Amino acid sequence: MTDTHCPYCALQCGMRVTAVPGPTGPPEVTVAPREFPTNNGGLCGKGWSAADLLAHPDRLTAPLVRAVPGDRTSAFVPTDWDTALDLVADGIRATQAAHGRDGVAVFGGGGLTNEKAYALGKFARVALRTAQIDYNGRFCMSSAAGATRQTLGVDRGLPFPLPDLQHAGVVLLLGSNVAETMPPFVSHLNALKAAGGTLVVVDPRRTATAALADVHVQPLPGGDLAVLLGVLHVVFRDGLADADYLAARVDGVDGVRAAVRRYWPERVERMSGVPAREIVRLANLLARHRPAAGGRGTVVLTGRGSEQHAKGTDTVIAAIDLALALGLPGRPHSGYGCITGQGNGQGGREHGLKADQLPGYRAITDPVARAHVAGVWGVDADSLPGAGLSAYEQLAALGTPGGPRALLVAGSNPVVSAPNADLVTQRLRSLDLLVVTDLFLSETAALADAVLPTTMWAEETGTMTNLEGRVVLRRAAVAAPSGVRSDLEVLSGLADRLGAGVDFPADAFVTDAEAVFDELRKASGGGAADYGHITHASAGDGGTFWGSPRMFTDAFPTPDGRAAMKVVHHRDVVEDVDDDFPWLLTTGRVLAQYQSGTQTRRTRALHDAAPRAFVEVHPVLAEAHGIGDGDLVTLTSRHGTATAPARLSVDIRPDTVFMPFHYAGTERANSLTSPALDPTSRMPEFKACAVRLTRSQEVAP
Repeated sequence: MTDTHCPYCALQCGMRVTAVPGPTGPPEVTVAPREFPTNNGGLCGKGWSAADLLAHPDRLTAPLVRAVPGDRTSAFVPTDWDTALDLVADGIRATQAAHGRDGVAVFGGGGLTNEKAYALGKFARVALRTAQIDYNGRFCMSSAAGATRQTLGVDRGLPFPLPDLQHAGVVLLLGSNVAETMPPFVSHLNALKAAGGTLVVVDPRRTATAALADVHVQPLPGGDLAVLLGVLHVVFRDGLADADYLAARVDGVDGVRAAVRRYWPERVERMSGVPAREIVRLANLLARHRPAAGGRGTVVLTGRGSEQHAKGTDTVIAAIDLALALGLPGRPHSGYGCITGQGNGQGGREHGLKADQLPGYRAITDPVARAHVAGVWGVDADSLPGAGLSAYEQLAALGTPGGPRALLVAGSNPVVSAPNADLVTQRLRSLDLLVVTDLFLSETAALADAVLPTTMWAEETGTMTNLEGRVVLRRAAVAAPSGVRSDLEVLSGLADRLGAGVDFPADAFVTDAEAVFDELRKASGGGAADYGHITHASAGDGGTFWGSPRMFTDAFPTPDGRAAMKVVHHRDVVEDVDDDFPWLLTTGRVLAQYQSGTQTRRTRALHDAAPRAFVEVHPVLAEAHGIGDGDLVTLTSRHGTATAPARLSVDIRPDTVFMPFHYAGTERANSLTSPALDPTSRMPEFKACAVRLTRSQEVAP
């Protein structure tokens, strides 16, 4: 038996893996939950079925290359590792010789361990010397990261342990459906309610999480910012702010107080669709439980529903402004937090997967940061590239004049997960070289020149950083199939072929995870996300927080120790409704699927529970279009179309439709979504775009 952690979301639930040797084949592997602070001894269906994929018949167990090199219409054929790595290295060299260092780009995944994320960022900047590296975590909590750095001085998902929620008086949850995306989270909300606390959910749909709430606020998609500004207006107008806290700990208060005067509740009702009386009631509810009023505590949390907008950073700033006005951050059982989605979305950006960051959350433009990291890596600081393109901008530039001509994808499936996915697919097809490392032949891998099979969660050791900033250790429980290598081995093999000992030290890319982590500790030391005190040993069992488990109790990590309120203003959805596209689409997840579905759509129990996409439509809207439950409907946006069966529900607004984004082909929701970007975070506007709705002439199977 091996104590480890679930391979899926950012809860990183405690899990115990049992492997029993098989009589002839691979071992029989089962999983069970174990007590851990985030999951309280629970697992969701994804966790319970995680071991089913280890010996799945679709599992890749040998490198694949094209039968006719360079011809992606030819079939894949298995080959040996030396041949595959030689082909990839030769392609990289040829591309960079013709198009420069930035002719090759790297696209990482938020599920990679800290060690792999660190090594991939180092590989891009030292072996490839390309600026073009980003990752799908850009689509996760980058808006929250941009907001917290401006206001609180540091980016960490939750600046307090998750169990603290149980002791609050009220929790405000904006744009997050944790009951389906991370079900063990609900144990903390249930404990909150059992102790007499109040749960408030802000969501355009009556999700499974909203159904648990004491109060459900149902704005238009993109209306969260207006709602928050309206609540803040009431807080200042009615004397509900914590004046002593603001005077002692916060700058920028007067500017924000003046700015929100224009967001009186009746005006916000017209902007957001939320009745003015609900905005007033919400302000008073949050203020009643603030510590300064003698309450048990107030917590404000945001998720992707609020953040995946072209104004996502401003929405989170408004949430933090509200938390600061009420005197919450640093107080017991209070504060602001972001609910990280991907398993290592936090650690990935902390250690080098984002285009503008070096390990330790250092800015790649900072000369001191560059010198420190270059010293750890044994290279000249001047050889390190600068900042590259953000995730969507990188994908949209592929194959264009001046854009990357080759791409290495590690643990991501942008054909399904990227916005404006029809264009992204075209751009991937236009490349001179596409290389994918993955567990299965994903939709993105199916377009590649070479596919390199990598180890799964139970076959490798490494650390993850969960939604609390708690670094945990995943332990290897079983041996990987022969023919499969870890990402660390893949990067080392490519580095050897690209000039180890010439452009960088010969031992720069080691394959032992603990040795990589020890180097990461040195590279991150002194940075905003300093892992210097953490080891593989200390990450075991209960894990170890970077920074204080409960931040901001005495000061904020800013030059003067004070937080900063920022003025933000509501603005409409970028691709708003008109006569041609009269309805708003929002997207999200379902209980039985995860991200692009590369793994969960292959798990029998999960596939059977949610085998295909659907379009959730209010019965009033459906009747107006002659649509019945189960009829095939087609959504068309300014970017593409998607077709799926209708699911009639009063849980959604009559002016809004919903699709889950886990599916491919004609059911791909991201064929519809908007690539409009947040100016700070470069987050695409996944959660709101205008569509039209038509009943398909086909019959749903």
